[in-house]
Amino acid sequence: MRIMHALTPALPRTMALVFCLLAGANAFGDHHETKGDKATKTPEPLHVQSTGSVSIDGQSFEYTATAGTLEMKDDDGNEIAHFGYTAYVRKGGDKKTRPILFAYNGGPGSASMWLHMGILGPQRTQVEDLEFNTEGPFVRVNNEFSVLDKADLVMIDPVGTGFSRPVGDAKGEDFWGVDKDIESVSNFIVRYVSDTGRWQSPKYLLGESYGGVRSGGVAYRLLTRHSMALNGVILVSPYMDFLAGNAGGTNDLPYINYFSTYAATAWYHNAIDSRPDDVMDFIAEADRFARGEYAALLLKGHRATAKERQAVLAGMERFTGISAQYWDRANLRIDEQRFAKELLRDRRQTVGRIDSRFVGPGIGHNGERFRYDPFFPSVGPAFLATFNDYYREALGVKTDRAYVGSAGLWASWDQRHAQPGGGTEPVPNTAVDLAYAMTQSPHMRVLVQQGLYDLATPYGATQYFIDHIDLPASLRENLSLELYEAGHMMYLHPASMEKFHNDLSAFIRD
Repeated sequence: MRIMHALTPALPRTMALVFCLLAGANAFGDHHETKGDKATKTPEPLHVQSTGSVSIDGQSFEYTATAGTLEMKDDDGNEIAHFGYTAYVRKGGDKKTRPILFAYNGGPGSASMWLHMGILGPQRTQVEDLEFNTEGPFVRVNNEFSVLDKADLVMIDPVGTGFSRPVGDAKGEDFWGVDKDIESVSNFIVRYVSDTGRWQSPKYLLGESYGGVRSGGVAYRLLTRHSMALNGVILVSPYMDFLAGNAGGTNDLPYINYFSTYAATAWYHNAIDSRPDDVMDFIAEADRFARGEYAALLLKGHRATAKERQAVLAGMERFTGISAQYWDRANLRIDEQRFAKELLRDRRQTVGRIDSRFVGPGIGHNGERFRYDPFFPSVGPAFLATFNDYYREALGVKTDRAYVGSAGLWASWDQRHAQPGGGTEPVPNTAVDLAYAMTQSPHMRVLVQQGLYDLATPYGATQYFIDHIDLPASLRENLSLELYEAGHMMYLHPASMEKFHNDLSAFIRD
């Protein structure tokens, strides 16, 4: 496995999770609506085609955009869902050789708006890094970092997000679960490939956040249920393993995995004494401490001596800037929300969970958990405004339906997962599915893109997934990792945006 540590230099403060749908052309190309939405009591599928162009590296790429919802049916032919998507297909491209990338965000319940308007599509929401972008007019621009120079693109909104919805006798609960979601997204991809004649095309998946759980399962299901092999899978800030990535419970593993991101965040905000110059050296040292002395003490529990406990508490204070007394009162374990609240409490500030470089004024200064994530109000209004403007005005899709950017489906989500090889686990770890898919499709490669300042899906949990995925030694080189000096949506940090594009382009090209 290749691990790339080439990082962009830290920038001064200035910066942007959900998941959207549709796509189309951009303001720099002509748009010609061919079919609109009919206003009927029972909503009909949306379908609008337009043309456009995007400028990347000084070259213009013309494409046809299809924005709409695809009718999905069950085995008996009953309509069960309208699945929202936006497809961009380069004009003149050879369907047999031109790669096609299927992309989605996570949540679960998050629409593809962020990836769509943040990095992949032909238009990009313009925001100031680390600033509160809450004052209009909100601006969208040509996206010079789009993937459309290397591949056609299909942005997907799973049922409950964007304009996707159950229809007929189907209910949301029929789609809201680890395995139900994997099945429905896989079925959509197969249907789209069949309808558009893309069976011979090189195929890629890109999933952000919970899109990692989805991608591991979809890659395996496409191969084993539909005989569809993928050329590659891209995991952006991936959430793969419930047990390894959820702090706040009685399982000690996630506390160990979160620790290096706590240290990185404290380093970034100058919240530690004797701050070294190099963040990567500091993160590596913090990670060794977390997987060494800290993990050993947690494993010992009450068998640990007072001396051992005090030594570890001193180390926790040194790496995080949070006092040993606070860590001691918390029994050496705090989740990311408590950390985000405590780190800059003396400054009466809260750091972001999605991107811990973000800072906002604290609310309830004596509270133990943050009242809001400064990341979302900083970038959310700009993204939702520019996406709705782009979709409804530039693409010409006329509908009175509200676009659901974040459905908040976590509480309704069925976490059970049928593991490859048999048995059902109460919570998912689709790194197992991904390993099965990679082993049975040994030419498929996987790229992981991870931000250092991500408190939602921390670097330590991603590294743990990479270290523990059960692959033959001969296939380890098919898995690579790229790191960025930003958070969960690293592509909104200007220097990381360019690196993200270059890394993704090289992965598809190579």
